[in-house]
Amino acid sequence: MLTVQWQPRFNPLTTPPSYRPAVVPRGKVGYDELAARIARRNPLFNESMGKSYMLEMRAEIAQLLAEGYLLSLEGLFSAQVWLNGRLTSVDSPLPPLEKSLRVRMQASKKLVETVLHMTQTERLPVTEKLPVIAAAEDALLQLPDVLNPDGMLRIKGEDLYFNQAAENCGCFLAGTRSGLMRQSRCGQIANSEILLLPDIPSQPDPWNNEYQLSVVTQYTENGTLRTGLCRRMLRTPLAVTIGAGSGILSGGGTSAFVLVSDGTLISERARVRIQVILDVQDKDLSLNLIDMTDGGEEGPKIEVNSNGVYTLAGWSGSDLTSLEIIVNDYDGLLKMVRSPYGGRLVDILDVTAGT
Repeated sequence: MLTVQWQPRFNPLTTPPSYRPAVVPRGKVGYDELAARIARRNPLFNESMGKSYMLEMRAEIAQLLAEGYLLSLEGLFSAQVWLNGRLTSVDSPLPPLEKSLRVRMQASKKLVETVLHMTQTERLPVTEKLPVIAAAEDALLQLPDVLNPDGMLRIKGEDLYFNQAAENCGCFLAGTRSGLMRQSRCGQIANSEILLLPDIPSQPDPWNNEYQLSVVTQYTENGTLRTGLCRRMLRTPLAVTIGAGSGILSGGGTSAFVLVSDGTLISERARVRIQVILDVQDKDLSLNLIDMTDGGEEGPKIEVNSNGVYTLAGWSGSDLTSLEIIVNDYDGLLKMVRSPYGGRLVDILDVTAGT
């Protein structure tokens, strides 16, 4: 009997960093492969009959769920549709089904017990040693994923050490639109941590503030070059002048997803952050202003689900009391927040009043 194969995978989301067991699939099985296995097990079925039966079963299951039935297949799974959404009152209409309808499927307890009884595992070796970047933060601001030209970048991970004198090894910053620069001002280079003063390559437009961090090293004198990438993009602070149409919350494109159109300052300047959070269930975005400390003061969130003009309020005591923005490309912003930012995108804004 074949085994379930697995191998350790680095998990950068834990502190301290850890590993998780990850199953390595032997392959993908579809209708044709499953029908062939059924035919080998039971000679009364041929492959064509088995596949036809499964396709008919799929159609019937979809029909039953669409008619509101709770489907319960003993020893296999249960399934039903459910509705997700927020109603402002008892008389509120149901949100559109493409946003609210979900299908929930759950394996039966009997199936889980059967699979558990049959399963044996096999550990696979880690295939290749690579530098692993677990996290990057600005040591001055103590904020993750920030590339501060006036700060110090702290990189944490495993197997990060490189010989700075080696021609092809080093730490690199690449703009997502253009620009690549090898970092030369490294204060510490160790397997678990790198400290450096960043040299940031320029990009064509001021809203192009997104950078990919990588480490390239060799583990032996004549070994193969190994590259480790930071899973999250780093972002530089943006200079925003009220009334100048400054671009924010954008990537490597030739036009900004969001523009700042207006705002109210009670001092000459203010440094704040603006965050975008994706509601995974509703697939809408919420935006608000936050201070420069994680877990600190926040302004109220507003929901954004289309292009348009939106006004964000500051928090009590903020030097920026309001910020008016224009969302020019909602679909582009939504796609970027979902990936590569994993549902949350934050920009630092250095806001000044226009003349």
